[in-house]
Amino acid sequence: MLDDNLKAQLAAYLERVQQPFELVASLDDSDTSAQMRELLTTIAGLRSDKITARFDGQDARKPSFALQRPDGGQSLRFAGLPLGHEFTSLVLALLWTGGHPPKVEQDLIEQVRALAPVGDGDFNFEVYMSLTCHNCPDVVQALALMAVLNPKVKTTVIEGGAFQQEVTEREIMAVPIVYLNGAVFGAGRMELAEIVAKLDTGAAAREAAKLSAKEAFDVLIVGGGPAGAAAAVYAARKGIRTGVAAERFGGQVNDTLDIENYISVPHTEGPQFAAALERHVREYDVDVMNLQRAKALRPAAAPGGLIEVEMDNGAVLQSKTVILSTGARWRNMNVPGEEQYRTKGVAYCPHCDGPLYKGKRVAVIGGGNSGVEAAIDLAGVVAHVTVFEFMPQLKADAVLQKKLASLPNVEVILNAQTTEVLGDGSKVNALAYKDRATGEDKRVALEGIFVQIGLLPNTDWLKGTVALSKFGEIEIDARGQTSVPGVFAAGDCTTAAYKQIIIAAGAGATAALSAFDHLIRTSA
Repeated sequence: MLDDNLKAQLAAYLERVQQPFELVASLDDSDTSAQMRELLTTIAGLRSDKITARFDGQDARKPSFALQRPDGGQSLRFAGLPLGHEFTSLVLALLWTGGHPPKVEQDLIEQVRALAPVGDGDFNFEVYMSLTCHNCPDVVQALALMAVLNPKVKTTVIEGGAFQQEVTEREIMAVPIVYLNGAVFGAGRMELAEIVAKLDTGAAAREAAKLSAKEAFDVLIVGGGPAGAAAAVYAARKGIRTGVAAERFGGQVNDTLDIENYISVPHTEGPQFAAALERHVREYDVDVMNLQRAKALRPAAAPGGLIEVEMDNGAVLQSKTVILSTGARWRNMNVPGEEQYRTKGVAYCPHCDGPLYKGKRVAVIGGGNSGVEAAIDLAGVVAHVTVFEFMPQLKADAVLQKKLASLPNVEVILNAQTTEVLGDGSKVNALAYKDRATGEDKRVALEGIFVQIGLLPNTDWLKGTVALSKFGEIEIDARGQTSVPGVFAAGDCTTAAYKQIIIAAGAGATAALSAFDHLIRTSA
């Protein structure tokens, strides 16, 4: 099940286990159960003095296994094999159950421990994931840690591919998705602090007061993607007071699977790259404020005065200069049915949700690089892929088009204007489109639609404050200066010609140096 190299790495990690615990498996006669038995036997054999494995569990979900401490004060279960992207989640769960401390701020740990449901019940979480989903591990690890820290939190991690009947019955068509006490709690990537904030109703007000009390920054960066991270590093290296307020560090990079064009890094994946960005920033004296969405920008009342940024939670941060690096988001089709069937057949992440459509018919909307890459990826999983492109030809690179053309279960429809997402009220069953060449209205029966039609800048909150292009991008000059003195911008939210990670990072550095120059000249 695990090769010798992986066993050696796992053995090294398990040396950190301090307290004994059991792996209690509930198995049936399936191949997955046989693989689970082998995996758990291997794990227990690598640290037999602290970890034991039993195979007499009677849980209704089979195959599954629980991580149980001798005191019985923990309820954490994996249903299906936590391999692929979730192998790290398994390793962390083993370490935390064995007493190894998590790398989480102590204040947040205490907040988790203090969580208590209303009445005498528990927080019963079920999180569905897929082994190819790069958005799932953050959610899985957060809920696993909560179960380790708080006996009132019970977490079951379910691999959708192993429990297709559950997935079908609950009409799950996108992961990760989290249920709390049987009801949908949330979908998509969520960090520990975000989950805790949804349970601790007073957390937002406390956080807002804490942020508002902060001393004014020399430079405040709004956004934590490649542009924001580069700006933070360059500003901090100048020895000035630097802050980063980010909704999620790494930004849209978190939703990117393969990155192969960042010079000096031949290959990495989005979540790993995003984590590296944050680690690099935290090596400097930078105040990182995660899970913060900006609501309003208020320019300085007088030259050299303080600029204010109001956050969604009501906090107000002040700074002598501001760098806007809020990035962009996936563009919607904006057709009837799209919103109604979001996560019920309409999806935006082929890597995350593709396995849920195994053996089914899907569409990819968009014939650029992202769309064609998505179609190639999906073709290996689903029964059939139809690529819909609005223009008379695909826009993807020639090498991608050649690969696409070689796949037997892919069809490309050009001059196609999507007009409606159709369904039965609970899930997608067709897509309507207009043939732009003939004007004829047509329909394709299918079960899933993956939207890959470009990006929209995250600048709605800036309308009427800084100059924006007709596309909503922040207008900047060669130095990153916006129309507001002391306010700079960088990355995909600006009028920069190309939306690339490496270009955004360079623009962030430029904006930081320009902000520093502005501070010097203003002070003088």
